[in-house]
Amino acid sequence: MLEMFNANAEFVVRILVAAGLGAAIGLERDKHGRAAGLRTHLLVCLGAAVFTILSNQISLGTAGTGFVADPGRIAAQIIAGIGFLGAGVILKTAGSVRGLTTAACLWTTAAVGMAAGAGLFFIAGLTTAVALAGLIFLKFTERLYAKDSFRTLVVVTSDQVGATQIIEIVRRKHLSVLGCEIVKDFTAGTIETKLAIQIYHKGLTDNLAHSIIESLETSGITLHEVRWIRSS
Repeated sequence: MLEMFNANAEFVVRILVAAGLGAAIGLERDKHGRAAGLRTHLLVCLGAAVFTILSNQISLGTAGTGFVADPGRIAAQIIAGIGFLGAGVILKTAGSVRGLTTAACLWTTAAVGMAAGAGLFFIAGLTTAVALAGLIFLKFTERLYAKDSFRTLVVVTSDQVGATQIIEIVRRKHLSVLGCEIVKDFTAGTIETKLAIQIYHKGLTDNLAHSIIESLETSGITLHEVRWIRSS
């Protein structure tokens, strides 16, 4: 009886640790308004821990019966299951992709749950700490170095304006124009110029993008429309 109580107490500790660590990661995602937040990460970590416990217990329960159970088979399916769950939080809209970090969080949370379910509390705790440090602190360091961003600038002008004038204004910002597409509307008397632009910039790219629009507005060119499209 005492042995059973101790075993059950160990399972309770593993499950509670998994729930707590999963909630810690989920809280960071929840604060940023992500669909997969506190409850989702808690349940993923909890479920992974329980599946790991069950996998091990089923294997032990078949000992001496002549039936060999592989303790890794159930645990292996956790990874595949989390893959489907993670794919559900990835969204692609208007050329931009969102949800990749949250999907990676779910994947990592499942690993934390498996470690807690296996009783490897140090690994589970350390993984959670490193994951939270990465989520919280690395987003600030991303603003300290320049990185590439690819966007499409759409400029609609009168048919008296050439694409070379627009390209010249863009290049004054030390940006690379990778491609140019021109569509002329003879009925409306307008030209739509699409420029594929590579922005290598440190800090908020939106600030630089807005400054380009301001440069076009003050250039004397007759503008009908200016907009940015994020490139994937």
